[in-house]
Amino acid sequence: MENELKIQNEMQKVAVRVSVITILINAALSVFKLLAGIFGKSYALISDAVHSASDVFSTVIVIIGVKISGKKADKNHPFGHERFECVAAILLAVVLFATGVGIGYSGVKNIVTGEYKNFAVPGVIALVAAAVSIVVKEGMFWYTYLAAKKVNSSALKADAWHHRSDALSSIGSLVGVIGGLCGVKILDSIACIVICLFILKAAIQIFLDAVKKMTDEACDEKTESDIRTFINSCEGVRRVDTLLTRMFGNRIYVIAEIACDSDLPLYKAHEIAEKVHSGIEQKFPLVKHVTVHVNPYDEDDEEPSSAHQ
Repeated sequence: MENELKIQNEMQKVAVRVSVITILINAALSVFKLLAGIFGKSYALISDAVHSASDVFSTVIVIIGVKISGKKADKNHPFGHERFECVAAILLAVVLFATGVGIGYSGVKNIVTGEYKNFAVPGVIALVAAAVSIVVKEGMFWYTYLAAKKVNSSALKADAWHHRSDALSSIGSLVGVIGGLCGVKILDSIACIVICLFILKAAIQIFLDAVKKMTDEACDEKTESDIRTFINSCEGVRRVDTLLTRMFGNRIYVIAEIACDSDLPLYKAHEIAEKVHSGIEQKFPLVKHVTVHVNPYDEDDEEPSSAHQ
């Protein structure tokens, strides 16, 4: 239990630290792009600045979700609060989807109405700001995404893709600025539609990943295979009869049935089960809870005594 709390606290610290840093960068970037858009006469860049500002709100959702998911189990939530992080990821997926729809709608509307023809010719400062935004937001994506993989955080991963959507939005701004300078103003609207499709794809993937973690889906095949291999390597285990896993937020629950020699004393069989239990929790940090049941092993019985494989 102490090891589990230590892991959970470390994961929470990483997620919160990354979120706070990205909030500060987003706030500064939003002001920079807004000023560049105003002085550079780029409507696309001003819209992009508003998009960056919305990232601050989404990151706040991440912090709240991570904080709640890290709370200790209580009477109303005896298995913990990890699934609240999935709720935060779903909210971010919805925000991301809405952002994509908004960008796509703007592009289609400008093409259909011919509004893109009235766009003012942007200044060089808008071109520089858009380029800087792409580099910064892509850097924020990788910084957040790698941290999300490290702590296996759905909410943080969703926030990373929100940064990527902003980078794509900035590419649209850059294309629009270049198009405006070259006299091909429709490029801005076309880019918005393409960017919309990328953002919608990311939003759907984030949503499905969060839903899977809330519906008791098994963990990935490699992890399950590694757990099975470890159990088989434990002294006293003659066979793995059953191995079931399920995701609880970003953590894993394991139910294992092992076969041990039928003539073992009860205390010895219990000792083997305890070693399997503690070994799984130590070797696989994402495992939150393990249940181990011991079945009698019969050499004449080639099939596991349990119906589940």
